Amino acid sequence: MGYFPTWRPATGATVLPDEKLPLAAAIPMSVQHLLAMSGSTILAPLIMGFDPNVAVFFSGIGTLLFFAITGGRVPSYLGSSFAFIAVVMAATGFAGGGANPNIGVALGGIIAAGLVYALIGLAVMAAGTGWVERLMPPAVTGAIGVSIGLNLAPVAVNQLKGSMAHLAIALATVLCMAMVSAYGTRTTRRIAVLIALAFGYGLVLVLGNGAGIVPGIDFSRVGQAAWFGIPSFTAPRFDWTAISMIAPVAVVLVAENLGHIKALGAITGRNMDRYIGRGFLGDGLATMIAGAGGGTGVTTYAENIGVMAMTRVYSTLIFPMAAVIAILLGLSPKFGAILQTIPAPVLAGLAVSVFGLIASAMARIWVDNRVDFSDPRNLFTVGVALILGAGDFTVTIGGFALGGIGTSTLAALVIWQVLGIGRRTA
Repeated sequence: MGYFPTWRPATGATVLPDEKLPLAAAIPMSVQHLLAMSGSTILAPLIMGFDPNVAVFFSGIGTLLFFAITGGRVPSYLGSSFAFIAVVMAATGFAGGGANPNIGVALGGIIAAGLVYALIGLAVMAAGTGWVERLMPPAVTGAIGVSIGLNLAPVAVNQLKGSMAHLAIALATVLCMAMVSAYGTRTTRRIAVLIALAFGYGLVLVLGNGAGIVPGIDFSRVGQAAWFGIPSFTAPRFDWTAISMIAPVAVVLVAENLGHIKALGAITGRNMDRYIGRGFLGDGLATMIAGAGGGTGVTTYAENIGVMAMTRVYSTLIFPMAAVIAILLGLSPKFGAILQTIPAPVLAGLAVSVFGLIASAMARIWVDNRVDFSDPRNLFTVGVALILGAGDFTVTIGGFALGGIGTSTLAALVIWQVLGIGRRTA
């Protein structure tokens, strides 16, 4: 068996990872995956004050790298990770709105997180995944994930502050996303963020540009922007305090990617455990490359797994095609200028929705894995981690600072292991 599979033409309704579609069918499928990832990949950098055009560009680069490192055997798209939002905003002192003036130190931290992640990937390739699953069982990974969502709550609430019109548009955006998620078709639910963004944008056009009730959208930069050009890359700056706050996010990315690859194995009927280490390595290196040029940290996307489950098309060749389209969009300053016109109340509404979903979706880990909260081991692990994360408990020793996500992660890992001493089973 070669490093890459020999893709054969698909013959049935289900298209397996090592099968290929005709080009006429593959291109629309790649566009569908691009739409599925675009809402979150654009939203995360906007919230952190990064250039969304650069983030889209590096999502394409990262996806191509992931495809190469996994030997084209794991169908995944890499987009902006929400796990970085809380720590990046804390490390840079950014409160939201406009460009982040301290992006360089965040990029240094993102590179460090990618390095830790890549090293974990190499360790998994050498020793298997058993030690990762013992170190981070569902009680721990769920606690860390929920802590991230709760840690972001003050950010979302601060973005809601403003005039009544600002608040009304933000809440209308929240309601739109909720309605699409609850009542939309399976196709529309996959792009709920994108639909809510378009709805809020249209609302501002009507109430702002049309009626003058709220500030309208300024399109002057869109008209001036060129159709094609090099993205505005930013150089990283390495600051130990920022690194210590951001690097622990690698633990979250490991848990996230581990779950995604296992889910892919379940829906495709192919055991993909042998590629987990390669997946970690690819994702870690992609995060380092993104951080080196001004992009956000990246991760595999559940949205794209949902599209595959819905369409039953798992061909890995779809994803490099989607990646190339993303790179081309990233090379269009006009596309970037359009993204920068997204109004503040719309971003506020999306922040409330997405941050809440981070917490509630990660809590689902406990439900799916039937975590027993009558067990004091689970109860204390989760309880302490949530308080430290939600309260943003920060430990500072000299020039070293470990923020709320870091202390929450460390507490969950340590308490779980300490309370397991003398037990035969977890």
